Amino acid sequence: MQRTKWVDRIFTFDLPPGWIPDVLERLRGTVPRLNAITINLSDAVASFKPQNKWSIREHIGHLLDLEDLHSGRIDDFISRKEILRAADMSNAKTYQSNHNEKTCAELIEAFAQKRNHLISCFVNLDDETQLIKSLHPRLQVPVRPIDIAYFTAEHDDHHLADIREILELKC
Repeated sequence: MQRTKWVDRIFTFDLPPGWIPDVLERLRGTVPRLNAITINLSDAVASFKPQNKWSIREHIGHLLDLEDLHSGRIDDFISRKEILRAADMSNAKTYQSNHNEKTCAELIEAFAQKRNHLISCFVNLDDETQLIKSLHPRLQVPVRPIDIAYFTAEHDDHHLADIREILELKC
């Protein structure tokens, strides 16, 4: 079965705000899952670029690159912005960062630090801010902080699935 491209996915944001702890558990789980997947990878497998697409290291680096966007969107909710900041859909930062020059462990450690910060941002939101809605610039739908947490968890899973596909090619 062919996977749906990330940009073609449609989201229904209908989780109750009280589910934020459950969604944050998914966000906390990305780092251990990355560690489990990459623990014994050779440099050759970690930097392998199937069909000149991103390597495993580049997928991890991409997740790292986007943490500032996610944290920034929390700031946008706090500031009551009508429209959340937009992602760079060209992924320039990922293409320019030379993530293949670092080990998986280094990338995951940097990601873990930023992810812990993001989770703290979500946890520290007051109840009023948890209910604020702002327009998601690409999806063109109003979203709340829980929706951004869910969207981020789905994005994590999308890239974890990409990493698994690379591993299946190399095994």
